[in-house]
Amino acid sequence: MKAFMAAFLVWTLISANGGGGEAWPTHTACRDGSLEVLYQSCDPLQDFGFSVDQCSKQLKSNLNVRFGIILREDIKQLFLDVALFTKGSSILNYSYPVCEEGLPKFTFCGRRKGEQIYYAGPVNNPGFEIPPVFNFILSVFQNL
Repeated sequence: MKAFMAAFLVWTLISANGGGGEAWPTHTACRDGSLEVLYQSCDPLQDFGFSVDQCSKQLKSNLNVRFGIILREDIKQLFLDVALFTKGSSILNYSYPVCEEGLPKFTFCGRRKGEQIYYAGPVNNPGFEIPPVFNFILSVFQNL
């Protein structure tokens, strides 16, 4: 399975348009009945893989997710911003310093360019209700 994931990630990197003119395709993270979770990389040079095992309108306390990427840059500092909107109104804003120099919080902090990050496991749900129609914006960025 790890070899397949590595091959998939390498394929996504080499099959990208080198000019960066076209957007990455929209991917399906999960689909179940009337719920479909889609995502798209906003980085013109790199795509990533993401999936959710249990796709349900009722969020469970732990979601099993998979995420994979091959790094284009070293991870020195990494920040996460999450925003959830419904009908144009913000219902959640969350910011978190994932990796800071000298203060690694996760095993992937400090990883180098070209290394692969792959995570498969649970992610805790903070326990909020999600309305039936919403836009979810997740931004992960580095200060270089």
